[in-house]
Amino acid sequence: MGAVPFDTGEAVRRLTTRLKMRHLVLLLQIQQHGSLTRVAEHMATSQPAVTSALAELESMLGGPLFDRTPRGMTPTPLGAVVLARAQAMVHDLDHLTRDIEAVMAGHAARLQVGVIPYISGKTLAAAIQQTLAQIPQRLTVTLHEGTSESLMAQLRDHTLDVVIGRAAASVDLTQVQFEVLHHQMPRVVASRRLAARLGRSAPVWSQLAELDWVMGAPNTPMRDQLSDLFLHAGVVPPVPVVESFSSRLTGELLASSERAVSLLPADIAQELVRVAGVAVVPWSLTWTLPPVAMFTRRENPRETHRLFTQALRTQYQTMTGAT
Repeated sequence: MGAVPFDTGEAVRRLTTRLKMRHLVLLLQIQQHGSLTRVAEHMATSQPAVTSALAELESMLGGPLFDRTPRGMTPTPLGAVVLARAQAMVHDLDHLTRDIEAVMAGHAARLQVGVIPYISGKTLAAAIQQTLAQIPQRLTVTLHEGTSESLMAQLRDHTLDVVIGRAAASVDLTQVQFEVLHHQMPRVVASRRLAARLGRSAPVWSQLAELDWVMGAPNTPMRDQLSDLFLHAGVVPPVPVVESFSSRLTGELLASSERAVSLLPADIAQELVRVAGVAVVPWSLTWTLPPVAMFTRRENPRETHRLFTQALRTQYQTMTGAT
């Protein structure tokens, strides 16, 4: 026998008339706990009630959402699709309550922005100020730091509204769109005295490997780029003395040491020159660091989102001298 045709209209009718937020919360609880018994305990209800609610939801959606396995309940292909949407809907409800709270307090709304390390604080601050200046009511902007991969996952599930990340091949672009903002160039940064000494000759990578390197975490774009520079020169990459994404801490470490060096994007390096008393070694290096980009979901943006993304575009154009 062939597959039973899926009646989209009937499915929409069932969901709009019968689906409740408690069904979505139940799904997320099952995903988290992997057991109807533990879900019942967590939600302070009976297991039969949980089983009945799940059966009702599976009836609405036309198929099983979880497989019962020795390791617990795991999502079926249908369940995985529904869970992704459920997570987004619950996050949207959370954002709605926060927006209501903000409006009641005299704010326009809230804007959740994800930011990777090594993004120009000066440029980001200017974009935020430009956005605030265009909104008559007060806007609350919350910044969340993380890797491109983790922030993109939060963008897709509606935890974040905008992400400033890297347009890398490893980034999952499902349900999102992006726009490249800036191509960062590499700079070696050190204390003024060390930078002057290093700049007297071309880079000797075997000697550089003996210095005290301040780097980001392993398996991140910046760390990979630094390793590639050493490997291309036939030198084993150095083991860092400090692993940190904090630009401020990096600047303090470099300024206070005659042996510490770091590889940073040029815009971040120039910010540290201004605020930390360090210097850039005058070398022309190249790398293949993925460009900085802004990511948004494929949906009609709210006015605050539109204003912020336009401000980002404008400020990065100003920084790079583009018109």
